[in-house]
Amino acid sequence: MVHGRARMTGIDLWQAVLLGALEGFTEFLPISSTGHLILASRALRLQGEAVNTFEVVIQAGAVLAVLGLYRVRVAAMWKGWLGRDRAGLQLFRNLFLSFVPSAAAGLLLHDVIKGDLFRPWPVVWALAAGGAVMLGMDRWHRPAARGQRTIEQLGARDALLIGLAQCAALWPGMSRAMVTLVAGLLLGFRPVAAAEYSFLLALPTLGAATLFDAVTGGARLLEQVGRLSILAGFLTAWLVATVAIRGFIAYLTTRGLAPFGWYRLGLAALIVGISVGS
Repeated sequence: MVHGRARMTGIDLWQAVLLGALEGFTEFLPISSTGHLILASRALRLQGEAVNTFEVVIQAGAVLAVLGLYRVRVAAMWKGWLGRDRAGLQLFRNLFLSFVPSAAAGLLLHDVIKGDLFRPWPVVWALAAGGAVMLGMDRWHRPAARGQRTIEQLGARDALLIGLAQCAALWPGMSRAMVTLVAGLLLGFRPVAAAEYSFLLALPTLGAATLFDAVTGGARLLEQVGRLSILAGFLTAWLVATVAIRGFIAYLTTRGLAPFGWYRLGLAALIVGISVGS
């Protein structure tokens, strides 16, 4: 699928910026940031544990984008934790409930996921499957049939169901944004509310994944990639994710999910075609 010999170590500065931009743009769209990073890394002939860790650690930039754009809700959750904001405490509780299932599954399956699924072919099949889901969802979930529930109306049961759905995103290429967005829509939430909850759920989910990989693979990452490339990837992801979140919210107010489904299927077909023809 990827021509040439893979480089086992080192990420040049321009490659770090490119991967950071790709992470920031795709993290909150229903097209799978991890899948795109895996495919891009292989196309750039980058391979190895340090590269896999880099792909996860730069997600911290996307987390920072959410913290900046949703600082009011984050502040409300902090006040809720201190007992001064009931709605903020409820949101904090819901995010925790949504986070636990994927966190537990991720810990149990971490070695299997990294060893068997962080490869192009599993990503291709996940992209295709997710594309079919998005097209089906767009056909069923027409504007007239869209739900009207808001984040404030999200209960503990809803949070757990979204959290269980998020477990599917442990398969690279499936997309955390896609499965949580679709789960929210199926539960009757407005598209914008479902998307915003998905963004907020990225705080504990991506934050924990970044911290885990930084602790377990940080030394190798610093040695093989270097501080400058890590910083470049992080900052680029932050800036691009900030723009991408705003654009996606504006898009969801008037349009459906079909373009993302067709994109996923087209990308999967392109990769298969290149592989068969090589």
